[in-house]
Amino acid sequence: LIYAKVECLTTGVRTYVGKQSWPELVGTKGKTAAATIDKENTHVTAVLCPPLTTLAACRTFDFRCDRVRVLINRIGGVVTKTPTVG
Repeated sequence: LIYAKVECLTTGVRTYVGKQSWPELVGTKGKTAAATIDKENTHVTAVLCPPLTTLAACRTFDFRCDRVRVLINRIGGVVTKTPTVG
């Protein structure tokens, strides 16, 4: 497991937020990956981000210790990059 101490923009407090990265999910279905992330770290919410999305959570540049963007492709909804807290 990879753990990191980060400062949350939402709270301003440095805190451990559990598992930070899920490289093993690259190549899996996005919905399955999101469910795995939510199960393995209850402090975060996985957000599915298809290419060219207009979903606000996928288009911001802020760091959020309670969010994991799951980047998926258009065909099949497969995870294309390692999901990471932020």
